[in-house]
Amino acid sequence: MKYTQLGRTGLKVSRLVLGTMNFGPQTGESESHALMDTALDAGINFFDTANVYGWGENKGRTEEIIGTWFAQGGGRREKTVLATKVYGNMAAEGDPWPNYDRLSALNIRRAVDASLKRLNTDHIDVYQFHHVDRRTPVEEIWQAVEVLIQQGKILYAGSSNFPGWKIAQANEAAKRNGRLGLVSEQCLYNLAERRAELEIIPAAEEYGLGVIPWSPLHGGLLGGAIRKSAQSGRTATGRSADALANSSVRAQVQAYEDLLDKHGLEPGEVALAWLLTRPGVTGPIVGPRTAEQLASALRAVELELGEEVLAGLDEVFPGPGPAPEAFAW
Repeated sequence: MKYTQLGRTGLKVSRLVLGTMNFGPQTGESESHALMDTALDAGINFFDTANVYGWGENKGRTEEIIGTWFAQGGGRREKTVLATKVYGNMAAEGDPWPNYDRLSALNIRRAVDASLKRLNTDHIDVYQFHHVDRRTPVEEIWQAVEVLIQQGKILYAGSSNFPGWKIAQANEAAKRNGRLGLVSEQCLYNLAERRAELEIIPAAEEYGLGVIPWSPLHGGLLGGAIRKSAQSGRTATGRSADALANSSVRAQVQAYEDLLDKHGLEPGEVALAWLLTRPGVTGPIVGPRTAEQLASALRAVELELGEEVLAGLDEVFPGPGPAPEAFAW
């Protein structure tokens, strides 16, 4: 495994981030434990989750599965850089009671304590805001974060799904009070969805945030969706199916798969390897459901993409270009 610093911090993390969103809803507890063991054995030390994962009546279940894995000992917690998130509504299903979501100081305090209990740990390494909260002043958020840092419950704060202007606002507010501010941004970013290059990634680079792309295969679209469908006889589902229903997108994905067939490369591995070449990217989040999917992701870390392949990828999936030139001139 290769490692890098998380943004401007001294924290060293793996170039792949283990996403755990499938743990519980799609992958059982014992299988999830086995995947985490395999990931840790392979050198992946950065695990990402969220308090709402498990979804519906099972919100929090994913954190519980990680917590029972930590409870097995063997250095599991000590070797893991643990990131979770706050924002989503954690009130009981059907209960509209207020202050169980968003980023008020009250909910942040409540959510941290609940996550620590489910995760069976005394601290969270990177505590991430899952979404912007337009109702809560950024000063209130940083006040709550500072208390948690002083209490030893969290070490760093990160963001997820923030626009560039919000990253700037949050870090300027932190700087005014002598605080470290956001150290990472988790955003939707992949070959097929490059809008983050307009302002999110430049803002992250300017303020020293590590970029953690989620959905690096764009819901499976970049994992050889057309080829797999032809081989199995089954049509794509979910986000891939919706995208491939568009003839222009389908032609683009076909061109992508044809390019990689020409070079003898696997689409899913290339999509991950491409992200690892991008400025500011710490590592993409991979959310394997099986050991085979995890093994494929691990191969991407060692994959070196040549100039011809990189140029071909840019031709098939052109980026928007830098802001403001992309939309101003």
